[in-house]
Amino acid sequence: MMKDWTRRAALAAGAALLASAGCGKPAAGLGRVVGPLPADSVALNLVLIGDAGLPNPEGEPVLRALQAEIAAAPEKSFVVFLGDNIYPVGLSDTLTAEGREGLRILRAQMQPLRDTGTRGVFVPGNHDWAQGAPEGWANIVRQERFINIEGAGLFGMEPRDGCPGPVIVDLGVVLRLIVIDSHWWLHPATKPGRDRCNPGTEQGVVDSLRVALATAGERRTVVVAHHPVVSGGQHGGYFDWPTYLFPFHPWARTAGLFARQDVTGREYRHMTAELSRAFVVDTPTVYAAGHEHSLQVFRRDPARYLLVSGGGIYGHTTPTRAITGIRYIRQASGYQRITFLDDGRARLSVMVVDAQGNATEDFSTWLDVPPLRGSASATSSPIVPAQSDTTHGVPTPGGRP
Repeated sequence: MMKDWTRRAALAAGAALLASAGCGKPAAGLGRVVGPLPADSVALNLVLIGDAGLPNPEGEPVLRALQAEIAAAPEKSFVVFLGDNIYPVGLSDTLTAEGREGLRILRAQMQPLRDTGTRGVFVPGNHDWAQGAPEGWANIVRQERFINIEGAGLFGMEPRDGCPGPVIVDLGVVLRLIVIDSHWWLHPATKPGRDRCNPGTEQGVVDSLRVALATAGERRTVVVAHHPVVSGGQHGGYFDWPTYLFPFHPWARTAGLFARQDVTGREYRHMTAELSRAFVVDTPTVYAAGHEHSLQVFRRDPARYLLVSGGGIYGHTTPTRAITGIRYIRQASGYQRITFLDDGRARLSVMVVDAQGNATEDFSTWLDVPPLRGSASATSSPIVPAQSDTTHGVPTPGGRP
């Protein structure tokens, strides 16, 4: 009898979730597009793409779309790879077959930046940290060194040495990009602390984030990391109906068991609480992350906008569900772009990519941020990296990582 009750409950829960998941379409009719932009008004295009760590060796459609995107105006573009740059365990010893495959994966992601001369930064994810295994710190440092050497001053990986950040990247007078390693908070094995990093404690990271936000001046502020603070996908506790045929798995994850990488996990909840504490006084315009293999836009705390852009591999997507604060959500491959204009306005676009590598704007909205006083250009002043003992910022073109 107990088994029969469990089966009926699982099927009922599955049916409810199937009805709410949207079957891969924008949930609740949230997809909409605002008017286009005149090209000569663009100061900076910030492209956010996550979880691209297993590109198709025959040619990855999402990376093909990315290259077409940035080739139109590379001098006004900046790309952020939001972590999980190599599946499944980051960059292993490069003398092994796994390590050589890791190098191929990284080179595929670097290629659009190299071919177009576009600046960018790679952010660490949990898979880059070997999913929390003891070799995680070594793997992330190995990946960082390879990216920074190959980037030759055009792009790099931040934060460095396995440290938590924050690292400040000022893109002219338009944008302050603040880079953090969210997996540092969640890593259960050996990781660097105050002996190697500045800051090297949780409170130090919170204090440094507050300073980075408070000193941005009139620049917009975008905090980038791998882990979202909220999600309408599996890491947020929302599963597709077949998962509920085995109810212990979703129950355990939503209850916080075996959920270090989920919003419901104890360590994860502590991290998001601390980040929220850092954002109270000077709230960032955007907090952008990957981790979830979907495209999501939220209008809710702890930032003005929360973005999830983890569709960096074509077809590698997970189910989604509309939850509180959602403006757009879709189980799809692609990326997001924030366009900052000379007059201070900012426009968000969600780009969905098909199997041929064609990108279509599926959603866009004006971000309700106050305009700058006077015009601004992303190319009028160089990138200004953060200065500290252990993190060095993304170098300006022509420099060395």
